[in-house]
Amino acid sequence: MLYRVWDLLTQWLAAGITQFSWWQDILVVLLLTHITIAAVTIFLHRSQAHRALDLHPIVSHFFRFWLWLTTGMTTKVWVAIHRKHHARCETPEDPHSPQILGIKKVFFEGAELYRSAAKDKEMIERYSHGTPNDRLEKFYIKYDVVGIILMMVIDIVLFGLPGLTMWAVQMIWIPLFAAGVVNGIGHYWGYRNFECTDAATNIIPWGILIGGEELHNNHHTYGTAAKLSVKKWEFDIGWMYICLMSAVGLAKVKRVPPKIVSNPNKSSVDLDTLKAVLANRFHVMATYTKDVINPVFHHEYKSAELRGQHMNRRVKRLLKREDSLVRKQDELQLARALKKHGRLNVVYEYRCKLQALWTHKTASQHELVDSIKEWCVQAESTGIKVLHDFSCKLKTYMPAPAAV
Repeated sequence: MLYRVWDLLTQWLAAGITQFSWWQDILVVLLLTHITIAAVTIFLHRSQAHRALDLHPIVSHFFRFWLWLTTGMTTKVWVAIHRKHHARCETPEDPHSPQILGIKKVFFEGAELYRSAAKDKEMIERYSHGTPNDRLEKFYIKYDVVGIILMMVIDIVLFGLPGLTMWAVQMIWIPLFAAGVVNGIGHYWGYRNFECTDAATNIIPWGILIGGEELHNNHHTYGTAAKLSVKKWEFDIGWMYICLMSAVGLAKVKRVPPKIVSNPNKSSVDLDTLKAVLANRFHVMATYTKDVINPVFHHEYKSAELRGQHMNRRVKRLLKREDSLVRKQDELQLARALKKHGRLNVVYEYRCKLQALWTHKTASQHELVDSIKEWCVQAESTGIKVLHDFSCKLKTYMPAPAAV
């Protein structure tokens, strides 16, 4: 009898009540951590922080409960910290900017930065408006550690001693990937589709491991959009889940990234042009870089007499870089390059003039339309074909029709 009890006990310690093998345990922990990532990106981030979609109460309650179990994070605190990050991005007030604090600090101590910011009660109240404030949320806030302990007990019961390792993986998943990778690497290294006003980057074009949060530059450009992918070759798995939930009535999308509609029969600047340009200004500037700056840069670079004279990858990046992100020493390097290359200087000046159009906040719509008209007239008179072609393309822009 005792032998039988001992045998059952050792079996349970080895694999819990599930009696899964080691590779099954790995699959389970990957699934559990992926659910946690989905809860963060869909519920906390896109739905609560940015109001990009509405979720059915069943889905919202499940995500809240799951996050309480696996992270101890509460909606109110997470949302407040994230909203302040957007409001004060890349400034000393940003809770976790690697541009200010350094990449090592944010990557390795992201969880500590989160806990430090969570102590600022005034900030939490200021930025957490609209988040749940029911009895359940108050319970989660008061007993945040209880959920984590309960998750540990569940893992041990289900998977035995390996459950402790699985629980540890669950506990480090969000601090590592959300706090470290997204908040750290996502503002330090990667590619940029758009020159938004902060240093946010897309880490990789396939948002799978972190639920689509890998597409961080896209998100900071269109912060209130439920969809984080914008290019045809980018994939946002979080958006896929949202579409599936929408199909069965569990989610309702409120906003997605805007799109420009081009009417080839339209050949003049009007109010529709203005609306399209203002709504899609980041797309317009990205198109200008691709269609105007890049061709002129490569032409100058390939020119035999100009090869190697201040023309390098850094200069190419600076030609399209958001002004507030350009350092003083880079400004000098860019100025030297522009001084030596006339055509490049012209297209860069027209980039600055175009970008300045939507900074005139006091100008009327009529004045802005006239400014775009004047910009097109002057651009077409430069004799630079790619600039002329871009001006013609700009005139064809129309606002996308409102979604039904």
